Amino acid sequence: MILTLSCQDRPGIVAAITTALFRNGANILDAQQYDDLDTGRFFMRVVVDPAKVDEATLRADLEEIAGELGLKWSLRRRDERRKVLIMASAADHCLADLIYRWRGGELAMDVVAIVSNHPRETYKNLDFAGLPFHYLPVTKDTKLEQETALWSLIQETKAELVVLARYMQVLSDGLTAKLSGRCVNIHHSFLPGFKGAKPYHQAHERGVKIIGATAHFVTGDLDEGPIIEQDVERISHKDRPNDLVRKGRDIERLVLARAVRLLLEDRVLLNGHRTVVFKD
Repeated sequence: MILTLSCQDRPGIVAAITTALFRNGANILDAQQYDDLDTGRFFMRVVVDPAKVDEATLRADLEEIAGELGLKWSLRRRDERRKVLIMASAADHCLADLIYRWRGGELAMDVVAIVSNHPRETYKNLDFAGLPFHYLPVTKDTKLEQETALWSLIQETKAELVVLARYMQVLSDGLTAKLSGRCVNIHHSFLPGFKGAKPYHQAHERGVKIIGATAHFVTGDLDEGPIIEQDVERISHKDRPNDLVRKGRDIERLVLARAVRLLLEDRVLLNGHRTVVFKD
């Protein structure tokens, strides 16, 4: 089982949690904690062996502690696979990478739908066998209808996580609010620099020596959501915009896959405009 929690920091939190786990026969396999001195918030992730645990009793104990300490908490079995909906546009490299890692068992999730604003023929090189594909075209005039259909699909599939794998449409404020804390985007730039369209071309114009990619939660503020994962690669004056795009695709694939894995393993906790990421 994986227990995650956050609350206003105060003495006795760890003692209360570990005592409850001990009382319920839970053997702690891994524990990480973080005290944010700036916000005064406390964060914790604990992995326990569920073999001798009465889950219902443990949940009741945790609920009681949550009332006393003001905890925001979650308890999930490690073998419980998250339902994930993946969205993409014309570029298929991130989508292809996620499917490859999922088929290889690297990402323990159930892909409940692939959604694109481009027809299935766009992905003639990808194998969607066993994966429901939904073509939801969108224009400026049909955005409301398209997002209504998308939200219905998210509810129908019970998707717990929505991954924007180079989905090149801006989600409305209403939809981002509904997906708060469970929608991750890959931005082909090392945010907060070069936001918006064609970031690699912007980077080339500025003569940067490092390019990167950023996986972040989606919010109503474009490319401003809490950052989950980032990586960079050095470039030189000889690299043209197309070279940056080519090299950037490799970073995008890696960063998005890392972020999805971190989320699937309950390693990411929101901390206002930032995140706490417990690495393994």
